Amino acid sequence: MLMPRRPLTDEEMVDWLRLIRSDGVGPVTFRELLGYFGTAAAALDALPDLARRGGRRAPLRLCPRDAAEREIETLTRIGGRFLASAEPGYPEALAAVDDAPPVLSLLGDAGLLARPAVAVVGARNASANGRKLAEDIARDLSETGLVVVSGLARGIDTAAHKGSLAGGTVAVLAGGVDVPFPPENEGLYREIAAHGLVVAEQPPGTRPLARHFPRRNRVISGLSLGVLVVEAAPRSGSLITARFALEQGREVMAVPGSPLDPRCRGTNHLLRQGAVLTESAADVLEALKDMLSADRPPQPLPGLLTEWLAPDFDGSMNGRAGATPADSALDAARAELETQLGATPVKVDELLRRCQLSGPVLRTALLEMELAGRLERHPGNKVSLLFN
Repeated sequence: MLMPRRPLTDEEMVDWLRLIRSDGVGPVTFRELLGYFGTAAAALDALPDLARRGGRRAPLRLCPRDAAEREIETLTRIGGRFLASAEPGYPEALAAVDDAPPVLSLLGDAGLLARPAVAVVGARNASANGRKLAEDIARDLSETGLVVVSGLARGIDTAAHKGSLAGGTVAVLAGGVDVPFPPENEGLYREIAAHGLVVAEQPPGTRPLARHFPRRNRVISGLSLGVLVVEAAPRSGSLITARFALEQGREVMAVPGSPLDPRCRGTNHLLRQGAVLTESAADVLEALKDMLSADRPPQPLPGLLTEWLAPDFDGSMNGRAGATPADSALDAARAELETQLGATPVKVDELLRRCQLSGPVLRTALLEMELAGRLERHPGNKVSLLFN
């Protein structure tokens, strides 16, 4: 049974920040730890022993209390606030994603998160026609009441934000919520902070690194009912966002383009794979009409991961502590995982089928190995071994 959401106390928010900022703890691990131990404070106490059981030799670095308090002070000073996944106002569409961020930094109008949203993304080196079309579609969508989500990048993202600024736009940053990127979009960033909403998963002050952008992209799609791609090269970040959208059960839409323009090869490929051909805001609304009328968040594609996560975690800070499997079962599970896993990421539900382990045993073994620094989680519910 799902527990009602409520605001975290100041002490709980400090604990949540400490837990998600500690070594080896990502969004999925955070969720599992709360499922086991019920509170972030109890999970913090248990982390060193879990890491030791997983084979970690060096001491596990826990985020210091004063570092979490400084984060809160920094964000409060610039007029922002944190929003935890257990609190009222956390967007339902994003909460439905298995690796949803436990804590978001917000700067601006948090009320936009309660409205249905669509992502508009695309090439940084977009054509003039592509930028104009993205701006026009974003403006038209925002005038219907939809919020437009994008990543504040050059090109299509910039056009989408400009078109939807008056009606409602959300910029998701790869770094800290107080670090606009690219620098030339600082003016637009300030406009969005004043009239829209800026969202970030990384701590305030974080400069965006290459590894942050895929994580940013899965938040963009997670906040949205669907993703519209306007111009994208075959290996662009926009296609990563589209892939996340598919995994999260969102609609994927694409604007067709000339086969002679390399900026359109990615979008044309999406269309060949079944994306909705889109030329106007009306096409977007038609593609999303069932989601908009259902008044419920989209659900991720069916998978064993969601099935074996659900019983132990109720979506709030009141997660039910689960029983830890026997040491002998965990030892055998870790040995089997080391055989099955390598450097190439594998879906967790595929591991569940391969290894013939129970959900709780597999989940606990993965958790211990991750905290030991022997396992890496990847977007899309995938894991791989780390070779030191």
